Amino acid sequence: MFGIIRPCRHRMSEGMAASWVAHLCGLCLALRDGHGQVARIATNYDGLIISVLVEAQTAADGGQQRRTAGPCPLRGMRTAPVATGEGARLAAAVSLVLASAKMRDHVEDRDGAYARRPVAAAARGVARRWDRAGARTGEDLGFDTAVLVDAIGRQGAIEAAVGPGTPLLAVTEPTETATAAAFAHTAVLAGRPGNKAPLEEAGRLFGRLAHLLDAVEDLAEDTRTGAWNPLTATGTGLAEARRLCDDALHGIRLALRDTDFADSASGRLTHVLLVHELGRSVDRVFGGGSCAHPAHREAQAADGAATGIAVHDSGIQAGGFQPGGVQASGNPFGPNPYAPNPPGSPADPGQSPYAPGGPGIPGGFPPPPGPPRRRGLLAGCLVFTGLFCTCQMCCATHENPWSRERKEPWCDDCDCDGCDGCCDCCNCCNGCDGCDGCDCGCDC
Repeated sequence: MFGIIRPCRHRMSEGMAASWVAHLCGLCLALRDGHGQVARIATNYDGLIISVLVEAQTAADGGQQRRTAGPCPLRGMRTAPVATGEGARLAAAVSLVLASAKMRDHVEDRDGAYARRPVAAAARGVARRWDRAGARTGEDLGFDTAVLVDAIGRQGAIEAAVGPGTPLLAVTEPTETATAAAFAHTAVLAGRPGNKAPLEEAGRLFGRLAHLLDAVEDLAEDTRTGAWNPLTATGTGLAEARRLCDDALHGIRLALRDTDFADSASGRLTHVLLVHELGRSVDRVFGGGSCAHPAHREAQAADGAATGIAVHDSGIQAGGFQPGGVQASGNPFGPNPYAPNPPGSPADPGQSPYAPGGPGIPGGFPPPPGPPRRRGLLAGCLVFTGLFCTCQMCCATHENPWSRERKEPWCDDCDCDGCDGCCDCCNCCNGCDGCDGCDCGCDC
C-alpha cells in the first residue's frame, strides 16, 4: 500500500476509523473482484478517497453501501463491513491506471529490480493489462481513463524539457490534470453536477501535493544516486516547495467548503482526510509531526529531556517531566499504583491503600486482579506460531504469546501528532462538542 495520506486509527473515533477501513477494504476487494488477485497490490491509501467522495455526495438514506467481507489476515482474520458500489469501482479503475504508470516509471528509471530485463518485461506486461482493465471499468462508469493515460504520457516529455528556472508547477501539471478528472467524476456518479467544479479544483491541488511530497521525500536519495528530481532540476528550494504545499492545502479547504455533501458522516471523513490528515502528511514529509501513543511518547519525552526541546500538549516542558504530564511510564494519570513498589508501598515511605496488602480502593472495593499468568515456553511457542501464520503479529493488535501483554502490530506505522485535548481540530471533527480554541479555520 502506498499514498501520502496515512491516517492513524488512534486519531479517529471508532466509527470514523471503521468507515475508513471499510473504504480501504472495499477498494482492495473491488480490485480483486474486477481484475484478479494480482491487481490487489494496486490498493493504496489515496485511491480510497475517490470512494469516500462518492459516498459523501450520495443521499444518506442510500449512500452507505456495505457488505460483510470474510476474514482477512490484514484485519487479524476478522470479518468487517466493506464499501461497495460505483465509488469503490471508480477508485479501483483510477488506482489501476495510476499504478500502471508508476510501474512504467520504475521501468524507465531502471529502479532496483526493474533494472533486470526479465523483471522489466514482466512489469510492462502487467502495466498494459492494468491499463486495459482500468479502461473497461471506467467505461462502465462513464469515466474516460484516457484522460489519465494522456496526462501521464506527457510527463516524460515535460521532464525532459525542464531546466533551472522552469516553474515547478509546470512539472506537476500532468498529475494535477489526472487527479482533477478523477475527483470531478465523483460528482457525476453521485448526481451532483454543482460539486464538479470545486471537486475538480480540490483534485488538482491534491495532485500537486502528491507530486511535490513525493519529490521532497525522494530528494536525498535522488541526490545521492544522481537521479532526476523536479526540485533539483528546476532549482527550487525546500522553502518554496513548502509554500506551494501550504497554498494547496488552503485551496483544498476552500474547495471543500463549496462542496455539498449529503452524507454527514462521510462528509466528516472527507474533511478529516483532505484537510487534517493531508496537512499532517505535509508536516511529516517536511520534518514535523510526532505521535500520541504512550510508547512513542516515552521516546519523544526522553529525547526532549535530553535536548531541552519542549513538547506541546503533553505536560512535558523543556528540561524534562513536569507534574501532571506524561510520566516515565507513559501514563498521563500518574504512576500505576499496582506496579511493583508503587509510591507509598512498603518499599516506599508510608503505606498506600492501593499497595498489595493494603485496605484496597477507598470505599471498600478490592483492588483489581493482577496481570494474567505468563504462558509456559511450549504453550507460548504454539500461540506464537498461530499468530504468526495468520499475520496477526504483523497486522493486528495482539497479545504477547508468553507475557500476554497487549502489543501493537509489527507493521504499525503511526504518525499521529498528539490529539489529546478536546480542543484538537481532528477530535472536533469526530463529533467532540467542546472545540474551544480551534484555529484550523475549518467548519467542523
